[in-house]
Amino acid sequence: MNAVLELVVRLLVAAVFGALIGYERELRAKGAGIRTHVLVAIGSSLFMLISQFGFPDAAKFDAARIAAGVVGGLGFLGGGIIMKTKSHVSGLTTAAGIWVTGAIGLACGSGMYEVAVACEVVVLICLELLNYYTVRLGEKEFTVVLSSSSQRALTEVVTSFKKKVKTFSLSKQDNKYKAEMLLHFPKRKTTVSILEQLNSYPDVELESFE
Repeated sequence: MNAVLELVVRLLVAAVFGALIGYERELRAKGAGIRTHVLVAIGSSLFMLISQFGFPDAAKFDAARIAAGVVGGLGFLGGGIIMKTKSHVSGLTTAAGIWVTGAIGLACGSGMYEVAVACEVVVLICLELLNYYTVRLGEKEFTVVLSSSSQRALTEVVTSFKKKVKTFSLSKQDNKYKAEMLLHFPKRKTTVSILEQLNSYPDVELESFE
């Protein structure tokens, strides 16, 4: 194969692998989608090609230095995707996906197609197939604010949730009482069913649910 064509093929293979991971992320409505992952994969691949073939006159050149720079740079990019709110942290999986997409791009740029394919398969299995098995494991938490003119009604709500209540605070403004709770539920319990339960209490109004 022509030398230039081989380099172009490496870039294209990296783009395809990045697009596959980005497509999975877009299916789940994540912030970084196809374009982001394709750019990360192509950029990483090109950096690797430059490190290998961009300095023909250099007697001694460590190609691993550019690869290490890509790894560090993608760490900063991934850090910008991670968002923390009161109730949960989001973006961790997408950030990790961008990081490993960069690694796949580096592998393609090095011509390590077999390793890149194996990594791509494992990543897609982790993102897609394992999602169905892990989504129901563990717990999820919600911050809930309820209000009522009756303190007793709010107390009964808190009591009904029992051990699901991790923190609880009660305040009064004018003639209305407010209760803020941090609730933990099994992931298998749907958000809709939780909302239905919160709205089922008489004389109690659900003000916020995060």
